Amino acid sequence: MKDFHSGVSVSQSIAPQAVTAALNGASVDLQGYNAALCVIDIGAGSGTSPTMTVLLQESDDDTTFTDVAMSDLLGGDQLAQITGTTDEAVYRRGYVGNKRYLRVRVSATGGTSPSFPMAAQVIRGHPNDAPVA
Repeated sequence: MKDFHSGVSVSQSIAPQAVTAALNGASVDLQGYNAALCVIDIGAGSGTSPTMTVLLQESDDDTTFTDVAMSDLLGGDQLAQITGTTDEAVYRRGYVGNKRYLRVRVSATGGTSPSFPMAAQVIRGHPNDAPVA
């Protein structure tokens, strides 16, 4: 086996919780790393016709965030329209952009009381200095 542990750092953008509206995750500083992967774990939605949108957002200054362009994502486009047929899954998107900060933004919408249990992490890899603490 090879050592994966010493070359990655995991940061929580969205702590495990039931999302019922729009929520900006905590930003993750990518300085000192040359790769990033977002892991989004979504449970079963509840309410009447619940829908969730998941967006990866980037920033140079940790203040003004914009949606990551598809050309800077690996593994597919932004996760728009998670529904009852696409929930209960773990999604991942690689980030190859050049901004310093990355975060996950989610929004639950739908009929009556939309809710999705979920969490999101940003895994930083290929550090300039290893091992990572």
